[in-house]
Amino acid sequence: MSTARTVVETEEHQALRAAVAALGKRYGRDYMTTVIREGRHTDELWAEAAKLGYLGVNLPEEYGGGGGGMAELSIVLEELGAAGSPLLMMIVSPAICGTVIARFGTEEQKRQWLPGLADGSLTMAFGITEPDAGSNSHRITTTARRDGDDWVLTGRKVFVSGVDIADATLIVGRTEDARSGKLKPCLFIVPRDAPGFGRNQIDMELHAPEKQFELVLDDVRLPSDALVGDEDAGLLQLFAGLNPERIMTAAFGIGMGRYALAKAVEYARTRQVWKAPIGSHQAIAHPLATAHIDLELSRLMMQKAARLYDEGDDIGAGEAANMAKYAAGEACVKAVDQAVHTLGGNGLTREYGLASLITASRVARIAPVSREMILNYVSHQSLGLPKSY
Repeated sequence: MSTARTVVETEEHQALRAAVAALGKRYGRDYMTTVIREGRHTDELWAEAAKLGYLGVNLPEEYGGGGGGMAELSIVLEELGAAGSPLLMMIVSPAICGTVIARFGTEEQKRQWLPGLADGSLTMAFGITEPDAGSNSHRITTTARRDGDDWVLTGRKVFVSGVDIADATLIVGRTEDARSGKLKPCLFIVPRDAPGFGRNQIDMELHAPEKQFELVLDDVRLPSDALVGDEDAGLLQLFAGLNPERIMTAAFGIGMGRYALAKAVEYARTRQVWKAPIGSHQAIAHPLATAHIDLELSRLMMQKAARLYDEGDDIGAGEAANMAKYAAGEACVKAVDQAVHTLGGNGLTREYGLASLITASRVARIAPVSREMILNYVSHQSLGLPKSY
């Protein structure tokens, strides 16, 4: 694994990877499962990652960040995941919201939010999915209308992560005159205590520190400076946030897959049923080798996507980020499945900590966009095939 990374990563990236891996090892899966069982949040790990400069590694230096990009931030999330303690809110707060504000926010918005996002003292959530829109962002019905100098937002969002711990939520709406069918998204910063901004926790089978919420925006009145960027450049700004989201979801999946694979390999090396460790049998070894190959290939595409994005190639990054997210989601699910299967009955015990990943690994396939919608994207955008919708 180290040889493959050496070819494509700088010494600085390798050093960052090693340092984050050491942090993750100090916490590990036991920390994460304890936090989940006790109904707490990952405050200790979040604070230490922030103090070490990992949370804001992608944000501009002049606002307290590390001056890096998605290449660096994806390394952080992947290595924490490989240690068994991924921070899901890294996808949302520094990657999506931090990137959008850094690229398109006003000077005041940058000063207000970026230093806090970088040092962990502020957290932002991101609301785009709606009950009746699903993956079809053209059906977003959350609207923003002008009322004097203010904006008034009305609508609903679902599956919004971490709203309970977020100081504000970056809401994707559209201006009311866009109801003609032409997508004209706009992004608004909605403080958590804004009047009319309600939340209800969704009861999930998925066990994670980060809770999921349904949001109701009932005539939420915001000042004019709550709008991020240019009202007429909303689509560009939206995808400036969605591409990092896909890159970071790939990192999330790769990290989880690596964690599960490592557990299975350790077990296969030592578990002896007949005269030799079970890992010596090809029926055990080959599927694990295949899982390793798939994870490595996924990382290469993720690294390509991150590099293109950091170089400012939004179109190229869009294609690569979707492919990386697809590949990582598939690799993650297969790695977890094979790890559980390798351990047999032990794979379903709490002692080994793999069974809970069966559900968690599906997140990388489903969110933030399903694998089927990515295949639609690739068939239309990359291959030029006609749409069926």
